[in-house]
Amino acid sequence: MIIAQQKLKENIAEYVLYMYQIEDVVRAYHFDLEAIIENYVRPQLPDDSFLSSYRKWYSEIITQMQYQKLEKVGHLHDLKDIMVEISYLHNSILNVTNEEKYKAVYERAVPYIEEFKNKSNLKDKNHVEIVFHALYMKLLLRLKKQEISAETEEAFDAMRVMIAYLSRAYHQMKNGSMDFMNN
Repeated sequence: MIIAQQKLKENIAEYVLYMYQIEDVVRAYHFDLEAIIENYVRPQLPDDSFLSSYRKWYSEIITQMQYQKLEKVGHLHDLKDIMVEISYLHNSILNVTNEEKYKAVYERAVPYIEEFKNKSNLKDKNHVEIVFHALYMKLLLRLKKQEISAETEEAFDAMRVMIAYLSRAYHQMKNGSMDFMNN
């Protein structure tokens, strides 16, 4: 909860990836709030003073996921809204502001994005969504302590740079410091 709030303010990409992980945790514990608190939350807390806040936060996530019928797959509507905003921003930077630096970063990532798209079940997703799924897959591989080849690491790095650029631009857009007309 505290981590999510901090990531939402500071790095939208990390926030999205963190929330994907939280959705998976909720599913792994079969939407059982007490099991999540006892087995996942409590071992990570320095003390129980935050427990009621975390209980409330996870309870709200469970309720949202159940209401939105996300028991098996899918992402919270709030995350989908953020993905739409980031995708819109991506297209605006490419087609409206014509930022050469971002175009170069994106062009470096495109072959890897297309390769990941062809190897996955994400054929109907846009490039931004595909990159988020790829980076989440990397996070899962790391959590499982699975080895990642140098070639795959290169692909992840190109996508990570693209998303880092978009994340910075997203926060500039949200705080009003991005000027789409003078780039």
